[in-house]
Amino acid sequence: MRKHILASIQAHTAQAYPHECCGLLLAIGRKHVYLPCENIATDPTEEFRIAPEAFAAAEDQGEVIGIVHSHPDATSRPSPRDLAMCEATELPWHILSWPEGDLRTIVPTGNTPLLGRPFVHGAWDCWQVCADWYKREMGLEFPAFERQDGWWEDAAGPSLYEQAYQAAGFDRVSVPQRGDMIVMAVGRTAHPNHAGIYLGADPSLPGEASGVHGQGPFLLHHLYGRPSEIIVFGGPWLDRSRMILRQHGYHPA
Repeated sequence: MRKHILASIQAHTAQAYPHECCGLLLAIGRKHVYLPCENIATDPTEEFRIAPEAFAAAEDQGEVIGIVHSHPDATSRPSPRDLAMCEATELPWHILSWPEGDLRTIVPTGNTPLLGRPFVHGAWDCWQVCADWYKREMGLEFPAFERQDGWWEDAAGPSLYEQAYQAAGFDRVSVPQRGDMIVMAVGRTAHPNHAGIYLGADPSLPGEASGVHGQGPFLLHHLYGRPSEIIVFGGPWLDRSRMILRQHGYHPA
């Protein structure tokens, strides 16, 4: 990183301390600049959030080539959320510890394993593991659906899955086959608030070893607070099922 950029980030970090600072690296023509942003997170000592309007305004000035934030009174080691959001934004993330002053850069790999990823709502969650499976198995790309923490507990009106499945190219079916998305109700509500990929008798995954053996049917899912996993789809999980959704034109071999 260029010295003047690092100096700007350090000055912003010191000014924001003990809150996390955040900003964007821009390429404006042949020049690189650091653009400080306001941290609008609810608890800026623990996380950061850049307003969508600020990000859009930055894009009007130049190309966003990196995202910057600080870790007050902590190392520059990325958190699970940092890793997840780096993948989601498809941009390098630069993390500066403060007052330690160590700068670390992480870059998206584009191929986070489907199994064993930590739960990070909005980036690595039940919808995202389904979306990533469809991308690797079928080459499908879905829009970034906005979802707020706690939506799964709101039983007033249709859930996000009920609202969005048709626009995302899914049809409701009655009998599952491999590749269907099973939408379930978990927790203290009958609200359809959780989903997984029905794998049938074959727990294999595109591009990685599942390490799962035995008799299915199997389901790939990512439950709140737990790593993503493959489970046997039966018993209470079957009882929690509310919808079976199939992508238009998907016919597994």
